[in-house]
Amino acid sequence: MGRVAVLVLLLACACAADAVVTDGLLPNGNFEEGPARSDMVNGSVVRGANAIPRWETSGFVEYIESGQKQGDMLLVVPHGAHAVRLGNDASIRQRLAVARGAYYAVTFSAARTCAQAERLNVSVSPEWGVLPMQTIYSSSGWDSYAWAFQAKLDEVALVIHNPGVEEDPACGPLIDGVAIRALYPPTLGKGNMLKNGGFEEGPYFLPNASWGVLVPPNIEDDHSPLPAWMIMSSKAVKYVDSEHFAVPQGARAVELVSGKESALVQEVSTVPGWTYRLSFAVGDSADGCVGSMVAEAYAARASVKVPYESKGSGGYKRAVLDFAAISNRTRVVFQSAVYHMKSDGTLCGPVIDDASLVLHKQPAGRRLLP
Repeated sequence: MGRVAVLVLLLACACAADAVVTDGLLPNGNFEEGPARSDMVNGSVVRGANAIPRWETSGFVEYIESGQKQGDMLLVVPHGAHAVRLGNDASIRQRLAVARGAYYAVTFSAARTCAQAERLNVSVSPEWGVLPMQTIYSSSGWDSYAWAFQAKLDEVALVIHNPGVEEDPACGPLIDGVAIRALYPPTLGKGNMLKNGGFEEGPYFLPNASWGVLVPPNIEDDHSPLPAWMIMSSKAVKYVDSEHFAVPQGARAVELVSGKESALVQEVSTVPGWTYRLSFAVGDSADGCVGSMVAEAYAARASVKVPYESKGSGGYKRAVLDFAAISNRTRVVFQSAVYHMKSDGTLCGPVIDDASLVLHKQPAGRRLLP
């Protein structure tokens, strides 16, 4: 079923929720509609919970204009001319009409200002997550993050909260470009035991966000911004698109930017003793990541290291891993063997795309499963 048909179905399920959210920026998601001057003090501090149109604020919130100075630092805004800064214990909230039971991914851009250990709590009641911001992945200082949830009600409240308490109450992250995308749980395609093997289903890409979207670690693939895939360990992977990066196949892929500290994982049903073949593409995203890369793939007791000499201008090669299943469930794992860094000091790594898993061989006398 196509995305348009599924969207029509979601709208029908929403019944009375006429304003059900659709893919793209949330209402005033780029904060270009600002508070009245009478609702700000000291030039930028927001006064009043409903001063910013379509948003409810609490705590120390500032309305930032691109080019505004903070000491010797110039604050740059990636989407339009305005953003918000969440100071001590500050939050922004927006109520969303959604389709109950459906899955969504929220995407937003964030930049650290003066605190070194900033983090954000993102929640859609009753679910919540913590996004650490200690690692900066883009040279601009802005990163885009994705976080997924399943709607438990027809109307939910999205909250982005800075739980930090700094000596300077204005020390907190900048937020801009808050968007949403409905996720459609992928099914098994013909000739591939992996779901979403081409990574075509995933979070929304913000316009002009040439740094991709970070997908943080999670422990449940049902709520992953990359449906059917889990991000294991402690660091994020980067979701890239063909509009801003080189992608081996289709429109989207995953860049492994965190070395062995992050792994891309999918669990599949297998038959012990049967042999399977995993094939995939390894390349670079044409983002200036130059050098000798090594992507690793694991399944059951087998593994393969795939060297790729990157010139940072795009390209890829195919790789294969044959393995014998040892249980009824097998985890397919991708990760980068080492950290890589661009000339500007930002992290990068090999791209994984077009992953496919097929039955390669079964023991003699065993009937092929349908």
